[in-house]
Amino acid sequence: MLRIFQTDILDPEQFVVTLELVPGRESTGRSVDTVMGIAREAFSDGRVSAVSITDNPGGNPSLSPDAIGYRIFSIGMDVIVHFTCRDMNRVGMESRALQLAMIGMKNILAITGDYSGMGFGGQGAPVFDLDSVNLQILFTLLSKRIHAAGDPDGFFAGCAISPFKKMEGECVAQYTKMSRKVAAGARFMITQLGYDAGKFHELIGVQRHMGIEVPTLGSVYMLSPRVAAIMNQGRVPGAVVSDPLLLTVQKEWQNKQAGQKSAIERAARLGVVLRGLGYRGVHIGGIHRDFESVGLILDRMEEIKDDWKTFLPEFNHPQPKGFYAFQETPPHPVKTPVFDQGSKPLAFSEKLLYIVMQHAHNVFFNADARLAPIYRTACKTLDRSKTGRLLMYLAEHPIKRMLLGCQHCGDCAIQHVGFLCPESGCPKHTRNGACGGSLHGMCEVNTDKRCVWFRAHKRLASQKKIEEMCTGCVPPRMWELNHTSSWLNFHLERDHQNNDTEIAECCRQTTCHLLPG
Repeated sequence: MLRIFQTDILDPEQFVVTLELVPGRESTGRSVDTVMGIAREAFSDGRVSAVSITDNPGGNPSLSPDAIGYRIFSIGMDVIVHFTCRDMNRVGMESRALQLAMIGMKNILAITGDYSGMGFGGQGAPVFDLDSVNLQILFTLLSKRIHAAGDPDGFFAGCAISPFKKMEGECVAQYTKMSRKVAAGARFMITQLGYDAGKFHELIGVQRHMGIEVPTLGSVYMLSPRVAAIMNQGRVPGAVVSDPLLLTVQKEWQNKQAGQKSAIERAARLGVVLRGLGYRGVHIGGIHRDFESVGLILDRMEEIKDDWKTFLPEFNHPQPKGFYAFQETPPHPVKTPVFDQGSKPLAFSEKLLYIVMQHAHNVFFNADARLAPIYRTACKTLDRSKTGRLLMYLAEHPIKRMLLGCQHCGDCAIQHVGFLCPESGCPKHTRNGACGGSLHGMCEVNTDKRCVWFRAHKRLASQKKIEEMCTGCVPPRMWELNHTSSWLNFHLERDHQNNDTEIAECCRQTTCHLLPG
């Protein structure tokens, strides 16, 4: 009988177990047989609600999660398909979603995805036509179409959250984007991997203070020295393994058998800690050979579930001088989160630029401004001729290029990102919040540059306007406006702020939970 993941995770009495499987680069052979074997054993065991299938992890090519997921689904095991924004534009993503709906695979983990890795002939072109919030909205709207067609089962889409950030701006960016994902329709969450009980505790506390009641699974992992070293170096975006933990794992694995036993014990102990902290379940990763280790982890969790508080000190791996929103440490209930904890003040030049741009925006790009009708009339006149459009280009583009690195997208979104450009400033073009890949405030891709959302937080925090990071969802870029004047497009009501597409209307109707404090 097929296990229904949706039923299990929405039942508050159940502690849910999901298992992450990583397809290889082959369409047949040993790697496929291994994944199928693990899935069959998981189904036979009966304690796993669903297996999740990764989508080109690390940005590198692997067997499609749709193909092998369907084979697993056919044997009776429920499947969660990872669905990233990296490799397809919005047309391809909608087509893929329709295909998944047709074959009945409707559990989705909607994520931005790692940056593009190496494929046939070299590095793949990064697409990121939608961000993970817009992707959630896509599944929400497709579900309405599915229901209208007579199918009662729409998509059951969830999201990822990366709470293991060192700096306040990164943490705030994650929590505000979480709010937008929930507003967009996310039905469940899965955390990235970390070994800091304080951060796990913080996430649950922030959710409760924000009024977010979406069931959340915490990630646990069969940690080997090789993977621990990769994560310690920051090469798995969002995952954190501290230096002391890495040394401990390397010491444990000096004897392979002892290392495997220690990895199983650590995963089991983290699993019961997560249960004690209030997580709805665990998401187990690092299983690459057979199901035996999963069974041992689950057996051990059952044995020690009542002793979870005694294991908390083992998961005290904070990042040096890391930010925590609560003073209370687990298992103590959290009280009021505290943000703006003495971070360095915004540089005067940066603050001045933000204030000037905000003022200019309010004067010239506010539909309710006193002079707005005059601007609209002038723009209509300029838009009628090539000369008028050229004059507008010469007035707009050079200064925006100098101040923002403007790429002339024609659908400006700087007002959503603290008057920073999400097109030039973010390799993933995120308009709704940071991806999970930043490390110590630096961009996942351009590691010598600050994450644009980290910078946006500093600007907004300096003006006590952090709520702008989670006020409504932002529609995706309108490519039909590329290389046109965003100033003309705004005043002539052609840009994302004024268009009447289905996704824009959905964005306008979303109500986000605001960050407390």
